[in-house]
Amino acid sequence: MRKLSIYATGKKLFFGVLLFLSVFIPHSTKAAGVTIITHGADGDVTGWVTEMANVIPTYYHNYRYPGLSTNFTVYTITLTTDGNGNYFYQCTNNSGIIPSNTDTGEIIVRLDWSQMAQLGSVYDTSTYTVGWVASYVIMQTNTISDLHGHALSEYPIHLIGHSRGGSLMSQISYVLGTNGIWVDHLTTLDPHPLNNDIFGPDGDFPITVVDAPVNTYANVLFHDNYWQDLGNGLTDPIGEPVAGAYVRQLYSLSGGYINDFFNIFDDTYQYHSNVHLWYDGTIDLNVPTSYNDDGSTITLDATMRTSWWLNSEGEGGIAGFYYSLIGGADRTSANMPLGLPGDPAIRDGYNQAWNVDLGAGMSNNRTSLPANNGTWPNIIKFDVTGTNTVLAGQQIATKFYFQYGGTSNTVTTQIYFDRDLNPYNTNSTLAIQGSVTNTGISSIRIITANLNSTNVPPGVYAIYAKMTDGVHTRYLYTPELVQILSNLQQPTLDIQKSGNTQFIIGINGVSGQKIILQASSSLQNWTSLATNTLTASRWTYTNSLPANMQFYRALLSQ
Repeated sequence: MRKLSIYATGKKLFFGVLLFLSVFIPHSTKAAGVTIITHGADGDVTGWVTEMANVIPTYYHNYRYPGLSTNFTVYTITLTTDGNGNYFYQCTNNSGIIPSNTDTGEIIVRLDWSQMAQLGSVYDTSTYTVGWVASYVIMQTNTISDLHGHALSEYPIHLIGHSRGGSLMSQISYVLGTNGIWVDHLTTLDPHPLNNDIFGPDGDFPITVVDAPVNTYANVLFHDNYWQDLGNGLTDPIGEPVAGAYVRQLYSLSGGYINDFFNIFDDTYQYHSNVHLWYDGTIDLNVPTSYNDDGSTITLDATMRTSWWLNSEGEGGIAGFYYSLIGGADRTSANMPLGLPGDPAIRDGYNQAWNVDLGAGMSNNRTSLPANNGTWPNIIKFDVTGTNTVLAGQQIATKFYFQYGGTSNTVTTQIYFDRDLNPYNTNSTLAIQGSVTNTGISSIRIITANLNSTNVPPGVYAIYAKMTDGVHTRYLYTPELVQILSNLQQPTLDIQKSGNTQFIIGINGVSGQKIILQASSSLQNWTSLATNTLTASRWTYTNSLPANMQFYRALLSQ
């Protein structure tokens, strides 16, 4: 166990992980990097948090990359205090697998602050403080020895928190932001910070702890918030909507957790806990879905599937976790799942507050950070903008959005073709390298880069960018895979008869190939009909019906 001060400073490095690459055909990646899940008041990580951590790899395996392994690395990070202003953390590998040995590269963290979340205990600690402690641990290069000097925040981070845990995750995003670090995704589940916002003049009496508010800060790319006000507010807390998020109010949550608080304030169901069951139901799509939480079996059955989600949400399959990077859905979508004009749209949770359009329009939908030292370089978005299938030697067009406001005038940027989704091994090929200038903390800049594939063997690749100021480094993969074809890959033909006198011959290849179309009546002597350099993936040629049987072939020409 390591002792730390919440005021300590140290080297801050970003780490995250990504998913295993299929090498057969191009498709999109569904990579989240590091997913951090935490509980609320009087909770811990042994129940629903563990269940959620366990089903994310299964979701990936069953619904995103069927046939690939579900090996993820799962850690528990435990935060404690001695009650005298000293704070400690301990990290345990629950999976027995280190990130470099998985075929996904994904890391899931179960964040356990249960000692400091005990209401009324001498250790009960505000999420203001716990947020600083947790952020320090996330940014340190020695938190997890398996990572060999990399911090947990080097790649995209998805923060998931329930109840007071929503306050904690919002505060973590805030602290990371003051260090210049962008958070890819914040998910708040029925957030309920103590004594700090909409719960009336009596707040959470007799509890005196004051938690951090739940806000959507300027460094959060996407925020989704799921909440209910079905509970009684006493034995069954209610949550809150959050400005700047995609806000999905849950109107039907009957079933699931039972409210048995001395059987006197019985609402029948524990709606507050049912919010994290709702979210878990968007990851584990089995019917029924059951798990053990604090000695009770919790079940999400078929009836609940049809009543908890709208038709547009596909009984949970098109909701919640679907909008994570692993889920791969379009977070800039104007779709309104509730279905009525003026209802929340998915893109409402996407960052629209900067000097450039990140993909969902431009508006002031973020809470500003009062301080930002800009220390970390950030690759905020990275995309393949042209075709993702090219001949060896052709260029692949990409575009990335970045921010850096640190002390260096420039930061080094490298882009790689990678055989998997792990930049820490040795199977990537450098495509391009250069420097980009400091943007400052108030701007985002867009860079376009054309990647030359000349020295890259044919195959399917992920593409990642690495940005560093020499001390702090971040990585980000494009959501698209690319396929590089050999120049010698043969074109294919398809032939249709047009009327009684003509054949229409389709020649299918890759843009840039020079192809000769030939015909023969004997398969021995061939006559060239036409030569064409493809400008797209298909070329058609119309030939008159021959007097005798005719054969066609296509040859590559140098």
